Amino acid sequence: MSLLMAGSLMAGGVGAALADDASAPAAASAPTASASAPDASAAAAASAPEAAAASAPAAAAASAPAAAAASAPADASAAAAAAAPAAPTAPFSVDSSKINSGDTAWMLTSTALVLFMTIPGLALFYGGMVRKKNVLATLMQSFAITCVVTVIWTVVGYSLAFTPGGSFIGGFSRVFLAGMNYIHGDKATTLTVSHLAPTIPETVYFVYQMTFAIITPALITGAFADRMKFSAMLVFMSLWSIIVYSPIAHMVWEPTGWLASAGILDFAGGTVVHINAGIAGLVCCLVLGKRVGYGREVMAPHNLVLTLIGAAMLWVGWFGFNAGSAVAADGRAGFAMLTTQIATACAALGWMFAEWIAKGKPSVLGIASGAVAGLVAVTPASGFVGVMGAIVIGVVAGVVCFWSATWLKHKFNYDDSLDAFGVHGIGGIIGALLTGVFAVKDIGGADGSLILQAKGVLTTLVYSGVVSFILLKVIDMVMGLRVSEEEEREGLDVVLHGERVE
Repeated sequence: MSLLMAGSLMAGGVGAALADDASAPAAASAPTASASAPDASAAAAASAPEAAAASAPAAAAASAPAAAAASAPADASAAAAAAAPAAPTAPFSVDSSKINSGDTAWMLTSTALVLFMTIPGLALFYGGMVRKKNVLATLMQSFAITCVVTVIWTVVGYSLAFTPGGSFIGGFSRVFLAGMNYIHGDKATTLTVSHLAPTIPETVYFVYQMTFAIITPALITGAFADRMKFSAMLVFMSLWSIIVYSPIAHMVWEPTGWLASAGILDFAGGTVVHINAGIAGLVCCLVLGKRVGYGREVMAPHNLVLTLIGAAMLWVGWFGFNAGSAVAADGRAGFAMLTTQIATACAALGWMFAEWIAKGKPSVLGIASGAVAGLVAVTPASGFVGVMGAIVIGVVAGVVCFWSATWLKHKFNYDDSLDAFGVHGIGGIIGALLTGVFAVKDIGGADGSLILQAKGVLTTLVYSGVVSFILLKVIDMVMGLRVSEEEEREGLDVVLHGERVE
């Protein structure tokens, strides 16, 4: 409890400092706003003698300046409120002069960083952990998902996620990117922007969000490594992206979404990406069943060098994931980068020391997995919490995810091949809930609520879990999900792709 109090105090201190910085411009502009008050008072005072001469009481003349002065700010505020345009609720067109070049440059960079997380980052991270006979099949899954989801996101995914519609799903106004344009004229250039990112071209925001839609299903593949048909995987991921990912993204990130309007805090995808992928991965490994020989044969990673390189790429790319979610090159992006780095380091150390105590030696796989667990856990919190909040989230994620990937998995005897649920599902839940504990209003503009965060977690778990189960069962009935036992023993590289690593 003392640690939580310390975290809140430290976070509040940092937040207060940010608030002081933010108030400086407002203070500087205050004299300009009030400069007209003396003129209004003077005019009122000048008219007072005439009113007195017309037999008005002297007291009325004395009170006139005060009344005029009191009413002036109220009238000015009312006029300003009436003149202020309503905030846009859908993508709209602007002149190119309205685009912020700094924000756009940062978001272009962030987009490349997040795509880099999947290919090659996640592909190498997962590829190094499987057995040699399945490494190409594992790499192929991430690469193919990148291609398939790119097309799906262009056709319908983006529209369902990030346009106004209902509380649970968006509309069809951006199907095939209809209406998204860049018009270069002789005298003026216009282009569309998203209502969620009005300072950058909508094309940039579209591709940035596409990279999130790509990595989410790619994360699921770690749960069923070594045993799922490539064809069945493609069908499942295609349907899952439309029926599961886009609705969850809409509910959490679109302002009209059910969870967003309720006040759920998810800065960069703790629920949308990690809990969503984690629970889908758990359902996948349960429906497919265990690998042949699981629990009886050694299934050691074939190349931890690839895994460590992949983890390092994920770490670097994650700055685009979290800091990029500010959708601006500003102080909040910098703060998200800071908390991401701190939480990741703390989680890596937390996992390493937990493993050291439990098994007598720290491992390369352990510290790499701990780093990813920290990245996952800080994802929903990175733009809302302070430094001490990031430290606590990191340490808790490292230790608890180690427990879930070892004791919990063996206790319930499920074969989550590469710990997709143990790291992403559990890590996402930890991060989402602790965001409700450590969120600082002066940093993120909102106070946290553990109850609201739990609502978001449960909604994602239930919706993604149930729909994933239904999709898998239907696909299994139509075309089958799993390769045969003989094919699994031979290895997916040769059986599915006709290639092997020498």
